[in-house]
Amino acid sequence: MRNPYAPGAGQRPPELAGRDRELRQFEVVLERVARGRPERSMIITGLRGVGKTVLLNAFRSMAIQRLWGTGKIEARPDQSIRRPVASALHMAVRELAPRHRAPDRIETFLGVLKAFAQAGEEPAGKGAAGKGRARAHRWQPGIDVPAGRGRADSGDLEIDLTELFVDAASVATDVGAGISLFVDEMQDIPADDVSALCAACHELSQSGGPLIVVGAGLPHLPAVLSASKSYSERLFRYARIDRLDRESADIALLAPAEREDVTFTEDALDALYGAADGYPYFVQAYAKVVWDVAPDTPITADDIRVAAPEAESELAVGFFGSRYERATPAERDYMRAMAVLGDGPVPTSAVADQLGRKPSSLSPARDGLIKKGLIYSAERGLVAFTVPHFGKFLREQPA
Repeated sequence: MRNPYAPGAGQRPPELAGRDRELRQFEVVLERVARGRPERSMIITGLRGVGKTVLLNAFRSMAIQRLWGTGKIEARPDQSIRRPVASALHMAVRELAPRHRAPDRIETFLGVLKAFAQAGEEPAGKGAAGKGRARAHRWQPGIDVPAGRGRADSGDLEIDLTELFVDAASVATDVGAGISLFVDEMQDIPADDVSALCAACHELSQSGGPLIVVGAGLPHLPAVLSASKSYSERLFRYARIDRLDRESADIALLAPAEREDVTFTEDALDALYGAADGYPYFVQAYAKVVWDVAPDTPITADDIRVAAPEAESELAVGFFGSRYERATPAERDYMRAMAVLGDGPVPTSAVADQLGRKPSSLSPARDGLIKKGLIYSAERGLVAFTVPHFGKFLREQPA
């Protein structure tokens, strides 16, 4: 019952170790925006399990402490960001509204927001009446004011999003605060929507409006943004996060344990770092099982050896296995070939050679894996797993 460790998806660990540099960077962003200085939005990238979502949530908490309006969305493939962004900005402005001296100003913005939310189109339903056509949104965003007209309602997301961001930033300026929009899984935003989001951020960076976008995504996210707008590398402040160094991993283990009057021997810390390899999710996963298994303090290397098989079994089912099961047979063959070639980025031509196939014939499998977020294109002609140690997991599976 006293176990402090938390290996959950996006769940904040009891000790957020090894991320001081990124937290300081975001503190600078918030402070510069508060002073009216020009500042870029921020992008966090990294493999799965390194704590991107945790860091995104920590940034949001920092913004809330400064009385900013905040909203968060999680991007999904093939889904426009229009509705999620409308909901997130609605939440952000509601947080600022009680401090605004002109309620009619808030109502005007909410009218624009409602028009924005309803301006796009969605696929028609099944049946003869909807064949091959699109219909106007019937979705209601829960905003109890009439939709405005002539602002952020053109149906062109780039135009609408830019106008919406400018208006939202103006509301934030009125109350001497800022707005931050947090976007998780940002690499999954459809290409046209990425272009619109970059254009809106570009307009804000030129006007100095106090609205920033903070995104998190897989390592290829900078390439996705760059393919959308050539100026994106200058539009965002990028922070790549990776596994923890030994000192940070030890702090992540020791600090929560010592608050419960428990500690680890040096040999136990050695064994845990070797098993988890510094990846934050693995650190929490192994530590949680070890805590339950260890009979007393200090926790020893023998406790680690007893607990390791159970921790590895849980990871094999929940962290690795659930992802493996999502792949088709052809996609699994592709991943197994990648695993044989090693754990780092591998050439797509080498994967084809391993399978005895032409590279072009493997494009559907590769594209399917990228779309499912199981692999990413590290650079042209190279692919890599999005999940640390996934190659090792695959090599240990029966053929």
